[in-house]
Amino acid sequence: MSLNSFDARHDLVVGDTSYEVFRVNAVPGHEHLPYSLKVLLENLLRTEDGVTVSADDIRALAAWRPDDQPHHEIQYSPARVIMQDFTGVPCIVDLATMREAMSALGGDPARINPLSTSQMVIDHSVIAEHFGTPQALRQNTDIEYGRNRERYQFLRWGQGAFDNFTVVPPGTGIVHQVNIEHLARVAFTREVDGVLQAYPDTCVGTDSHTTMVNGLGVIGWGVGGIEAECAMLGQPVSMLIPRVVGFRLSGELPTGATATDLVLTITQMLREHGVVGKFVEFFGEGVARVPLANRATIGNMSPEYGSTIAVFPIDEATLDYLRLTGRDEQQVALVEAYAKLQGLWHDPSREAEYSEYLELDLSSVRPSIAGPKRPQDRIGLDEAQRVFRRDVADHVSEATRPLETEIDGRPVRLDNGAIGVAAITSCTNTSNPSVMIAAGLLAKKAIGKGLRRKPWVKTTLAPGSQVVTDYLTKAGLIEPLAALDFDVVGYGCTTCIGNSGPVLPQVSTAADDNGLAITSVLSGNRNFEGRINPDVTMNYLASPPLVVAYALVGTMDADLTREPLGIGADGEPVRLADIWPSEDEIEQVVSSCIDPEMYRADYADVFAGDERWRSLATPTGDLFAWDPDSTYVRRPPYFEGMPAEPEPVEDITGARALLKLGDSVTTDHISPAGAIRSDTPAGQYLLEHGVAPLDFNSYGSRRGNHEVMMRGTFANIRLRNQLAPGTEGGFTRDFARPEAPVTTVYEASLDYRAAGVPLIVLAGKEYGSGSSRDWAAKGTLLLGVRAVIAESFERIHRSNLIGMGVLPLQFPAGSSADSLGLTGEETFAIRGVEGLNDGSVPETMTVVAAGPDGSEVSFDAVVRIDTPGERNYYVNGGIMQFVLRNLARD
Repeated sequence: MSLNSFDARHDLVVGDTSYEVFRVNAVPGHEHLPYSLKVLLENLLRTEDGVTVSADDIRALAAWRPDDQPHHEIQYSPARVIMQDFTGVPCIVDLATMREAMSALGGDPARINPLSTSQMVIDHSVIAEHFGTPQALRQNTDIEYGRNRERYQFLRWGQGAFDNFTVVPPGTGIVHQVNIEHLARVAFTREVDGVLQAYPDTCVGTDSHTTMVNGLGVIGWGVGGIEAECAMLGQPVSMLIPRVVGFRLSGELPTGATATDLVLTITQMLREHGVVGKFVEFFGEGVARVPLANRATIGNMSPEYGSTIAVFPIDEATLDYLRLTGRDEQQVALVEAYAKLQGLWHDPSREAEYSEYLELDLSSVRPSIAGPKRPQDRIGLDEAQRVFRRDVADHVSEATRPLETEIDGRPVRLDNGAIGVAAITSCTNTSNPSVMIAAGLLAKKAIGKGLRRKPWVKTTLAPGSQVVTDYLTKAGLIEPLAALDFDVVGYGCTTCIGNSGPVLPQVSTAADDNGLAITSVLSGNRNFEGRINPDVTMNYLASPPLVVAYALVGTMDADLTREPLGIGADGEPVRLADIWPSEDEIEQVVSSCIDPEMYRADYADVFAGDERWRSLATPTGDLFAWDPDSTYVRRPPYFEGMPAEPEPVEDITGARALLKLGDSVTTDHISPAGAIRSDTPAGQYLLEHGVAPLDFNSYGSRRGNHEVMMRGTFANIRLRNQLAPGTEGGFTRDFARPEAPVTTVYEASLDYRAAGVPLIVLAGKEYGSGSSRDWAAKGTLLLGVRAVIAESFERIHRSNLIGMGVLPLQFPAGSSADSLGLTGEETFAIRGVEGLNDGSVPETMTVVAAGPDGSEVSFDAVVRIDTPGERNYYVNGGIMQFVLRNLARD
């Protein structure tokens, strides 16, 4: 129960129901706060207990000033934890293992149980193996259940064994889209000590794109799976009061510009400005002219520009969306009354104060794509061909040559830029009816003109929820999309997270044998190297209608603004402008074909699942019965031999560099999610355990098996390790052997472990950008890495490293491994780690690198343990060990 130091309790009556609320305006100084900090302030007011949250914490937040640098630590308690299956399965595996560890420490295993509302949506497992047929959905779903039965049975066990944990079964939709369309409440309610409380709906999620819910005015962001587990167990999220960037919007989008074009423009602006670790908040008179679906698209891309959140305040558009998606009218009324009472209702005439400012006139947005490997690399559509021709030189060699082949009995010529994959995919855009309807209308007009997709292009449609199929069907647009082979292949992330399935054999030959730069175009949020498909080297983000258009031309080496898409049935050239739907056409279809009953019907029994889900044999019992032969779900080693109290941490000596990496190394590079190859350590492990290559599935689906995942760490096929020049993939120099040969990262780590040699990783800027996947940190630890020294870290991965007991250090400002003369061949010592034992966090630690020639480099690395709470996690060996010990003591 909160202490209520500020006399903030207040009764709010909505209809016939009375709610207890904690008024933000009871705290002096609240008036100037941005929307997002008011939500945090309410959170502290409601959870104040004098220990975890004090009156001083509340005063510090109310006294926030725009020019403050983050320094005051607060403890934030989200209302919900939301997960997807790739990152969620390891969470439940860890909780199951923690129950056993709790018993070993003499505690009650039942204490390991979610206290916060915890929801998982299974969306990452379906792979677009089949396409171009009306049977694709059924065929891919059959394969999904066949491959993932063990995982799904385990999750059904978890749903029965843990309280407050529910699972949305496969085939429903993508987690973030299901979240905004159904799970999110905007105003949360809960009975506490017999009193019904109302407070802001807030969440953390095990996927970095949890921020999509920011479009609804809900504060939520991605965290590592290990942080999510602790939040599930009732532990608050430790954070520093952030800087808040105000982003003023004015004007309105011009004709022909889509939400995708808008978000690519904003992504470029914010990445250039620098918003890592900051909150971004949209304000101004232009906010009212940004539809809710566009706001969700912008929020979804927050990880791509690096901010913690990218939030829109609550206004009439929020209420309209809640009504459209079938929310109860009492809930809508509560959201409105609560937001207005708390000063959370958007009023463009009253501006909060912000740390930094940006501004965008929406009328300046132009059609765009982004690529070939980063979302922030926006390209105007009219410049796309020129930029492709410039960039392709980095992806081909002199030996590259066109391929003359046949597809479906027709002769074709494949050259650089040939599109192997064109995918309407990802919650980023499939959640937005305007761009989905636009894609359908463009397809309908293309078919009417006699155009067809190029035969080498793999075309897929993976809606973010079943509602999308409903309204496309009602609008008569499913048929023209299917006529271009954009059949529904599944309800899940598919291509956006690397589950694109194989490209056509001829396209694979063009890539592997002829060295061609094969491309993909997708309506997703990520286009990192090696992410989409192993045969694709250049990836481009685009709006759904542009995905359709590119499938018609079949190559990125084309100017869609000037050249025809093809020759129509009448022999005349057909240009993009000829088939691009007007705003009026799109709006007429949206208004006539989408209604609340669609959402109510599709989400009426969202946790029940189909017959395949309901018929799964489900294990029972409070403790999970591990199958020693399982290649999907295994007991991880994190708690083996863990004492009741932590041993003191020690300085690191005699360490070797496992890898030396450049800038923008993503969590995809560190822990890939896509296909497993037979010639990799992970593939060899599966072969040894009787798994046929056809059933390898993906790294993402195997995240419940630490043996697979640590073998897959640093195994991305596009990873470039400077210790092994001339290689690409998971290779390194093995200095544990006298000749220091090049071998796989995993095999080298085994030699180092046998020799008792600790490991470090050297890296450049933005280390760990991208997805929030905890396995990028877990795999790093299991390979024996004790510290990572980088020029800068992305927020979530830095936190995850600490959560696994790996020390994050930063090169001195303006310095890098190269500028300091480090080759990675040195032996390293890190001095000052022992200083953490006394409860303090030193600002720097001394790194000494001894070269093979006897030379020595010494520098003071910045310690990126940013809060006292993070220090507690690190000295305990990780956040899970810290929480487990505390629960055992209690």
